Amino acid sequence: MAGLIKREDIDAVRERARIEDVVGEHVTLKSGGVGSLKGLCPFHDERTPSFHVRPQQGLWHCFGCGEGGDVITFVQRIHHLGFSEAVEYLAGRVGVQLRYEEGGGQVRRAVEPGTRQRLLEANRVAEEWFRAQLSPSNPAAADAGRFLFGRGFDTAALAHFGVGYAPAGWDGLAQHLRAKGFTEKELVASGLCGQGGAGGGRVYDRFRDRVMWPIRDVTGATVGFGGRRLSDEDPSVPKYLNTPETAVYHKSQVLYGLDLAKRSIARDRRVVVVEGYTDVMAAHLSGVECAVATCGTAFGEDHVRIVRRLLGDAADPSAGVLMGNRVRGGEVIFTFDGDAAGRKAALRAYGEDQHFAAQTFVAVDPNGLDPCDVRLQEGADGIARLLERRKPLFEFVIRTSLASVDLETAEGRVRGLRTAAPVVAGIRDRALRREYTRRLAGWLALPENEVRGAVQAAERRGGGPAPQEDHPGPGSGPGPALPPAQDSVTALERQVLAVMVQMPLVCSRAGADAIAPAAFVTPVHRAVFEALEAGGGVDRAEQEVQALTAGGAGREAVERTAVSRWVAQVRLGAAPEVDRALTALAVVELPLALRRDANGVVDGPSVERYAREVITSLARMDVNRRLTELRGRQRRMSPEDEGYREVFEEIVGLENRRIQLSAKA
Repeated sequence: MAGLIKREDIDAVRERARIEDVVGEHVTLKSGGVGSLKGLCPFHDERTPSFHVRPQQGLWHCFGCGEGGDVITFVQRIHHLGFSEAVEYLAGRVGVQLRYEEGGGQVRRAVEPGTRQRLLEANRVAEEWFRAQLSPSNPAAADAGRFLFGRGFDTAALAHFGVGYAPAGWDGLAQHLRAKGFTEKELVASGLCGQGGAGGGRVYDRFRDRVMWPIRDVTGATVGFGGRRLSDEDPSVPKYLNTPETAVYHKSQVLYGLDLAKRSIARDRRVVVVEGYTDVMAAHLSGVECAVATCGTAFGEDHVRIVRRLLGDAADPSAGVLMGNRVRGGEVIFTFDGDAAGRKAALRAYGEDQHFAAQTFVAVDPNGLDPCDVRLQEGADGIARLLERRKPLFEFVIRTSLASVDLETAEGRVRGLRTAAPVVAGIRDRALRREYTRRLAGWLALPENEVRGAVQAAERRGGGPAPQEDHPGPGSGPGPALPPAQDSVTALERQVLAVMVQMPLVCSRAGADAIAPAAFVTPVHRAVFEALEAGGGVDRAEQEVQALTAGGAGREAVERTAVSRWVAQVRLGAAPEVDRALTALAVVELPLALRRDANGVVDGPSVERYAREVITSLARMDVNRRLTELRGRQRRMSPEDEGYREVFEEIVGLENRRIQLSAKA
């Protein structure tokens, strides 16, 4: 069973995936100075570009929201993936064959990346084939067309969601896939086909005479399908059929429509969970583009993690508080049916994650209609009105527990208290627990102290709710990666570090590694310099170039790879706050008026001159500071004191050093 991805393969992915190409698919990048690109940040709203990319270093940073990192970090943030999933996604793009450590850490995947790509390709080909079968010129698809058009979807909507049709034959898709070069083993492994009799029988199409919806992962790759039968002649045939568990499809880890909804969810911090494929389509076509649905399974723990990651997991004690028609900290709205199954689904969601539940609401149509029917009956604004009538999940669950008792009688109210008290007692947030205790007293028309006692008793029987965690306040983002340059010393330190990170090869020739850590008086600047030293200093980047050119490659061809490797080595052991400062320094604009020749090539000597000037200035400042300290100590000593001679010799050495630096200026 495969474990963690090998470090050298991660490095290979990082080197081969050109950050400007990956970022450029989501951000319009323009020149931001020599070796730098900039654009509008995709992670927060802004009008003036503050998002910078430095291709040679393979880093990006936004000075507006403080986010930054390398190409893997960008894919994690833009696609809402974990680290391993982001590496696997990029590996598929750039053709890196990933290897996994045996027996290491958490198991990630038991399929070779090559196999994964073949299965994804099989699903892509199948989607194209299903869509082609839904052609108006295909009489076999007439029932599918009537069903879809009858649900209010036109040709453009079907194309947008990739809806298709699986013919009634037994092996139409199988033959098509074979013609495209897929093996019998791949047909079965993809879940698109089944095989009769212990693996040795005939391979047949799994989906027959069904409307087909492609199920895509968060990156937009088709990993499976959901199909609805069109004929009711055989009740033993399931109405809905999904791709079985495969190496690329895990129903508990996918949400239908997520690839289309992720930007809206991340932007508005709102997700609407519906129960069917047509409900997702109806919601999106009604302007509710944050709608998703589970695929043949209940909303579970893995889905909670996906949604929390998209919402930014707002750990705000007041998350879920309604302010007008918006909710603080983001919200999740379930549109369960008003029947028993819908109530059961709400209770299951309530039990998944208590903090998550504080941000969760339930919207149920009073007539029991699903969102698709609401759109058909009430028009494009119907679903929005349904969501406006949402109720907090806690209230929905408590009222559901009271629905089965007669609150008009004393006996019914007592039974209602016994039923609802454990639900209230299970609320982790103390403030919410007190509020719903008060509300429950009102709903039951019982004295508040009596209800409070019942809740406290239920709390003791159940061991009490888990202690409430302390969370940062709303809007607590990373903050600025670098302290403001309020004086010339801080500004100079920053310029030195920026040129070291951005142009390590130039700084190697300028002697930057001779600077002492004590030259940096700003703590974060000193920490960054120490991280650079731990990574071998700027001389390490030059050594990387020499090692690569020893193989016969030209210097220009290997400089980017060498610098990228050096940056990765520096970041490897850096603390998070230091890493953020490094990424900011890698993209910050240098106060350097660059001269270019007729071909637009930067004048190299001017760059080296600037680097030498700022490095020499900082070194002189450090020498002057140390001379001032030593002369003060010398004045407090007599020539006979122990250590006087050592102080004197150090002063002489620093004086010589100052003369040398002055000659460079």
